[in-house]
Formats: sequence, structure tokens, C-alpha cells
Amino acid sequence: MFRYTLMRLGIFVGSFLAIWGLVYVRVLPSGLGSSNLFWVALLALVVSAPLSWVMLRRQRDAVAIQVAEKVDRAKERLAANQSQEDGV
Repeated sequence: MFRYTLMRLGIFVGSFLAIWGLVYVRVLPSGLGSSNLFWVALLALVVSAPLSWVMLRRQRDAVAIQVAEKVDRAKERLAANQSQEDGV
């Protein structure tokens, strides 16, 4: 999960830097007044979300499997504990 989060953060940072560069060279419009950083961050968020969805599909599936396995193990432990309590 940590690796997946770092990869998403990396895609966001890469998008942020690319968009900031495009705004700096005036390919993209800049924000009004002091809102430029907010504009770049918002645009980077909008760009990085679909990129993450496509590029990190394999990692997201692996994380989902790990979470499902942990939930199954927790359910088994809970059921085992409940059966021990019922026997008392």
C-alpha cells in the first residue's frame, strides 16, 4: 500500500512539475494574482488522476488482493475466537 501511495504521489508531482513548466513558458494560462500555485496544483490533480488510474492498474489490483487476504484472515480469527467462546 505504501508503494502504491508513493507511486501516486510521484505521478502527481511529475504532473505538477510538467504543468508548472508549461505555465512558466506561457503555453498554459496562469492563475490570477497569487492563485497561480493553486491553479497549477488543481490542474495537476485533474491530470494525474486518470494517469494514475491507467498506469497503476496492476499495483492497485495487487493492493486489493492484499487487503482482501487480510480481511479474510481477520474474519477467520474472529470466527475462531467466537467458536472458542461458545464452547465455554
